[in-house]
Amino acid sequence: MAAVLEGLGVPVLETILSKVAFSDAAAAACVSTTLRSVASDDALWRHFCARDLAVCDQPLDPDGNPCHSFKEAYRRWFESFGMYPFPLVRRAKECWSSIKSWMAVNLPEVNDTLRKGASEAEIKSAEKILGVQLPIPTKVLYRLCDGQQTSTPDLVENRLLAPLGVIGGYEFYDYIVNVHLLPLRLVVTETKRIARQLGFLTRSKSIVVAASYYMEKFFFLNCTSGQLYVGTRNLREDGEMMPCVPQSLIRPAVDIGHDMPQDALLLWLEEHCRRLQSGMIKTRELKDCRSICIFPETPPYCSVAVTNGVQVRSSAIFVPEASEGNGGDYYYSYSIRISLLPEGCLLDGTYYSSCQLCSRHWIIRSRDIIVSDVGGEAVIGKFPLLIPGKEEFVYQSCTPLPGAPGSIEGSFTFVPGRISKPEGRHFDAKVAPFILEEPEYIF
Repeated sequence: MAAVLEGLGVPVLETILSKVAFSDAAAAACVSTTLRSVASDDALWRHFCARDLAVCDQPLDPDGNPCHSFKEAYRRWFESFGMYPFPLVRRAKECWSSIKSWMAVNLPEVNDTLRKGASEAEIKSAEKILGVQLPIPTKVLYRLCDGQQTSTPDLVENRLLAPLGVIGGYEFYDYIVNVHLLPLRLVVTETKRIARQLGFLTRSKSIVVAASYYMEKFFFLNCTSGQLYVGTRNLREDGEMMPCVPQSLIRPAVDIGHDMPQDALLLWLEEHCRRLQSGMIKTRELKDCRSICIFPETPPYCSVAVTNGVQVRSSAIFVPEASEGNGGDYYYSYSIRISLLPEGCLLDGTYYSSCQLCSRHWIIRSRDIIVSDVGGEAVIGKFPLLIPGKEEFVYQSCTPLPGAPGSIEGSFTFVPGRISKPEGRHFDAKVAPFILEEPEYIF
């Protein structure tokens, strides 16, 4: 058999070995001198690293340290992650790499908070303390990145780190949410702390994996079902939570027909990554610091209307921690971005270099029934003056909704020039309808 294989020639052997598993290539090296030479070629191991681990440009170990060859890099990855399915390791690595690459361009401060991966021993210790067995995908995620280092004994530093949650958040009025992924150390302490208040955590094998350091908001991973939950406003009263990921997608362990498990935490992070990379969510100023803002920025979740040069972009997000399940009111925050296009305000054939908002009018629907039709002066007490080239005027507000789905639409009344010195007649700038729904993925 060895002679037959060697008779195929080196190019053919290289092609054959590139198609097999790395373990088969390593075994082939024991067959003959020629196969040993082909199987030892670092180009082959570079191929294995790229195919199995998404390690492409340079040979790096799991901690990002350089190796002298791709074969050595593969060996170190196998030593660290050989107990897990490599397709899952690659998938989780690509998720973290994509998040980190986006942060490097848009919010590098967040990358500075991401910890190196936890060891297998650290994961086993956390499991023992908490009395749970983490879903395999969650283990792999934490092996690659042990959450964020954003909680310190220094209160001043904590205030600086609070807006830097890798998941991000939202604000309206004095209500601020910014969600961080907890390191294993805090997973343990926060789970134990909350379990003392909410006994169901221990019974349901749930652990806290993400939280906001501003307004209280907690995400719980059920280690048995693999689902991720977020607490509602009734969390402390009766333990009420809502699922954050479509249940049909969750496979916490390998089963018949599927060779790769996927739990809600992996799916949640992948969806978050897609939203970042697609531009659906971006950064915004939060407390004099840039932060990830999860208000949608792109259609169909962000509506856009232009009237006489005034552009209004609008979107809403579900606020689960202020909502009630089981037929209670849902709560939404909405973000309005108003600007004057470069050509300025054009009304009745006349150009105006500015215009100012006077009043607002909102129509809110729940299941196609109007539940609120209100108007009033200003927005959050302000009368923004729009000038071409000036940054969008952005404000957030909120509304309860007796039942989803729903929608909001309306208009803003503007006057060309200024309210104190009008230059033309008043006009209404349309706010195109934007949806209020219970989303498939809750952040």
